Amino acid sequence: MASRARSGSNRFLPPDPRVEEPYRFTPQLALRLGILGALALVIFGVLFFRLWALQVLSGPQYLKASLDNQVRSLRLPAQRGEILDRNGRPLVATIPGTAVAVSPQDLDKSSYQSWLAELRRLSHVLHVPVPQMVAQIKLRKNDPVTPVIVRQSVKRDAPVDYLSEHLDQFPGVQIVNTYLRSYPYGSLAAQLVGYVSQISPQELKQLGPKGYQAGDVIGQAGLESTYDSYLRGRDGLAQRTVDSFGHRTSGLVLKRPPQPGESVQLTLDVNLQRAAEQALAYGIQLARNNQQYQADGGAIVALDPRDGSILAMASSPSYDPRVYTGRVTNKRLAAAGLTTATARARNFPALNRALDGVYPAGSTFKPVTALAALQTHVISPSTVLPCTGEYVVPSQFPGGAPQVFHNVDPFIDEAMTLPTALAESCDTWFYQLGDDFYKAPPSAGHPLQAWAAKFGFGKKTGVDVGPETAGLLPTPEWRHRTFTAKTDPNWRIDREWKPGDSIQLAIGQKDLLVTPLQMARFYALIANGGKLVRPHLVADVTEGGGGRSQPRVVKRFTAPAPQPVGLDPFYLNAVRDGLYQATHSSIGTSAGVFGTFPVQIAGKTGTAQKNPNTSQLDQSWWCGYGPVNSSEPPDIVVCALIENGGFGADAAAPAALQVFQQHFRKSLGATGATGATGPVG
Repeated sequence: MASRARSGSNRFLPPDPRVEEPYRFTPQLALRLGILGALALVIFGVLFFRLWALQVLSGPQYLKASLDNQVRSLRLPAQRGEILDRNGRPLVATIPGTAVAVSPQDLDKSSYQSWLAELRRLSHVLHVPVPQMVAQIKLRKNDPVTPVIVRQSVKRDAPVDYLSEHLDQFPGVQIVNTYLRSYPYGSLAAQLVGYVSQISPQELKQLGPKGYQAGDVIGQAGLESTYDSYLRGRDGLAQRTVDSFGHRTSGLVLKRPPQPGESVQLTLDVNLQRAAEQALAYGIQLARNNQQYQADGGAIVALDPRDGSILAMASSPSYDPRVYTGRVTNKRLAAAGLTTATARARNFPALNRALDGVYPAGSTFKPVTALAALQTHVISPSTVLPCTGEYVVPSQFPGGAPQVFHNVDPFIDEAMTLPTALAESCDTWFYQLGDDFYKAPPSAGHPLQAWAAKFGFGKKTGVDVGPETAGLLPTPEWRHRTFTAKTDPNWRIDREWKPGDSIQLAIGQKDLLVTPLQMARFYALIANGGKLVRPHLVADVTEGGGGRSQPRVVKRFTAPAPQPVGLDPFYLNAVRDGLYQATHSSIGTSAGVFGTFPVQIAGKTGTAQKNPNTSQLDQSWWCGYGPVNSSEPPDIVVCALIENGGFGADAAAPAALQVFQQHFRKSLGATGATGATGPVG
């Protein structure tokens, strides 16, 4: 049975359709594979020989073509807008100039020595120090494409002409037309207008999202900075091809024309600004003639009390903004006092003292105290108080010595009303008001500071150019915040608000700090009937103009309407009466200066003690307005400050008079303007 089974297994069986037949290599398949292989070999050979032809036979030709077609972009600077006075006269203009630029990527980079050698050759022609060029190039190390300006000049000179004729010897060097800032009136209003320079890497990080680019020229201070977006315009773009050595192989092709910037028109009057700056110099010299030898600076502000338009704003010392035009060097900046190392020695000429300088106000603050006392019914216009040589305050501590506050005139002993006390500037009369404010019940708050804040003290005016400081209006809360165990070893005593703080604040002393613009704004409030104005300098932004066409107003800046602060007109008139007597009464502190001036002026002197612990002398102040007692409302406020100038009547008042003389020149005529009584001590 077993043998049958085995023999049965050798029988033929039909193929199973579910099992695939093994693959067999047939002659037909071999032929097909041979044809495909030969075809692939032919294709590979063709590609190989084509690549060999491109690389070996035609390589130099294509390399030369690629090297001859490197595209370089060239920025075409836009003409920057002008800064004009109220009558269209340019304080800052733009003139054509010439710039020499270097493309860092086209310099010889084979070695650092060869790179320096090229810069040395360029330095020999331009007379620009190599370290200065290296520093400028390194500032743009992250932007090797944009050319770096290494020299600017107002006109083409011999070095530029030489470069123009030998550009092939200076790879990467470009001579381009540019625009430079021009100052037709020299240093006039220098701190106000500011200056321009190339954008720094730090500024680019901040302004890049706003469309600024490396190489842009932007405003760095004053109006140039604040209104840069209007003034700067939009640079154009041109392109040319160069070879690998930076040599030009084509002319310029304009891609985008430059768009000039818009002009900014101010409320400033050039003639009045010049008069204010000359008046400052005159006041400083008067102080020195009076043996106030430390008089070395100051500020004058003139504004229209009707709307807050700034007519003049002078600050001394100043500088010539032309040091930033053309080739700017540290040597020139240092000589002008515009570097950190030399600013202090030159008394900080870049500081706009009208906006950013703070001083005790002295007696020019007394109208603030008077209005606060009237409004809170501490006194009335007819109140009579004694004016004596000193005011004594009992000690707060048992057995302590009383505190004595002195008057300028130690021998006076007279009863006075408010107008007379303002006219004669009696300190002890106002000391009593300060003491009354101190003794007010806690429920009354701090009425003197509250009204001073309504008048704009202790905060920025909101003027449309900066920087501006808020000054300091001291309060008991301020003393608690300021004098702490970490800042003051005597903090437990110093942090307390004492009678002397209120008494000295009443005459604008102790911790009070104000700016000349804040004081001018307050006197504008007195002049216009009790309304607080927003000082402003810019009136319009314009474009076009020139020839017979008139510029088109692009944007008009309208100042907010003056805001009433809630003063009783009866009380305000009492203060006005005192300010008029101060310039016209026989006892008035500035009657000798303004008493015979053809236009009636009202105002107040101030002699502010800067620091009793130093040798610095008093700040000389005068603030006032005019015309008064006229059919026309006052149209000008002038506030003058002479640093370390002594008595207000000796330096600041005569300086202010010169500004009034210029302002009223047209209505007075030449005789009236020049024949007005000169300043007296």
